[in-house]
Amino acid sequence: MAMPPAMPSKPSATVPDDIVELEVGAIAAGGGCVARGPDGRVVFVRHSLPGERVRARVTSETTSFLRADAIEVLVPSDDRVDPVCPHAGPGRCGGCDFQHVSLGAQRRLKEDLVAEQLARVGGVDLRVEVEDVGGAPGGLGWRTRVGFAVDSEGVVGFHRHRSHSLEPVASCPIATDAVNAAAVGSIQWPGARQLEVFASPDGGTPVVLVETGKRRLDGLPELEVGLVWKGRTLRSPDHVVVEVLGNRFEVHAGVFWQVHPRAVEVLTRAVLDGLGPRPGERAADLYAGAGLFTVALARAVGPTGVVTAVERSGPAVADLKRNSVGLAQVEVIRADVRPGLVANRIGRPDLVVLDPARSGAGREVLEALCGLDPAPRRMAYVSCEPAPFARDLKILLAAGWRLGSLRAFDLFPMTEHVELVGILERPDR
Repeated sequence: MAMPPAMPSKPSATVPDDIVELEVGAIAAGGGCVARGPDGRVVFVRHSLPGERVRARVTSETTSFLRADAIEVLVPSDDRVDPVCPHAGPGRCGGCDFQHVSLGAQRRLKEDLVAEQLARVGGVDLRVEVEDVGGAPGGLGWRTRVGFAVDSEGVVGFHRHRSHSLEPVASCPIATDAVNAAAVGSIQWPGARQLEVFASPDGGTPVVLVETGKRRLDGLPELEVGLVWKGRTLRSPDHVVVEVLGNRFEVHAGVFWQVHPRAVEVLTRAVLDGLGPRPGERAADLYAGAGLFTVALARAVGPTGVVTAVERSGPAVADLKRNSVGLAQVEVIRADVRPGLVANRIGRPDLVVLDPARSGAGREVLEALCGLDPAPRRMAYVSCEPAPFARDLKILLAAGWRLGSLRAFDLFPMTEHVELVGILERPDR
């Protein structure tokens, strides 16, 4: 009896630790590129570039996609370079996505990411140039604030990608000389869980913020640094001083501040140029932090204008008030940015600055802003995450607002991150 023809075999499922050969496609959010695995699932491949052929180790899986690290490049991209950092690569430090990518290509990939997120999430067909801001020769030496993890033995380093395990690090190539001079990785920190090193772009003594959870800090390290623990200054200084466009800012340990040395000036100019504030106007600076945009707006609207600054963090509000001393036109509200606050406590501003956390402002806050009557003349939206920005932009466009301009700045070389400043024009009513 004749046997029936054999059925074609179904590809076996790919599982973690499998080695697979992949043709790499477009860049994806998260720092990797997209490929298709042997079993048909999408694979997000770190340490790869579009157009490359690689051998990759699968690191994790879900029902719909895999994650993998390129461990061997069979056909390299012309944009591939040797990583400067000895801690970069598969299974190593998870901090930098693009150490293997030339700087020009990094910016093109970020442009691709922004365009993809605007189209897919925001429904906007737009490509913007990612602008080089300088201040980071070769993409290195720019980070003025660095967070370190500390293991149970007191060893300092960075978490490996998507892992709780630690990559011990003594010096970080993307950190400024002043941050590396703190030398926090040269000693052990028994009792510590995390360290944040913060230094002025102009150098000076760095400040180390120590987080221990419920544990105690076991002694004071013999380092030339300021030291802050549980809100207490154990050793001065406990803040850095930064000058931005002629304005002096004190920023204490733990208070948000842009990490690139050129960021505060670049973003301030972009916001002011986009908004075009006039003397006597009323402005609202939501998510005001230490007052970077508040002070600039207050100078622009002058003593006959008003700037209402909203910030929820107590330490940030203290810095905000200190940094706006002498500007009677500044009103400070310590509160979360919520719909009721927008509707009832910021008045009817001519101008609004939104600089929210990574997750974005969200529908409820934006709908409250859209409900102001009269509507603000312009709004500036500052964001370091294209996806939440695109989501929020879609809400504003649906309410009749118009995107007057969008700029993108390369404030995070060697990573996938990019800073956006969008200027929204009020609807015609």
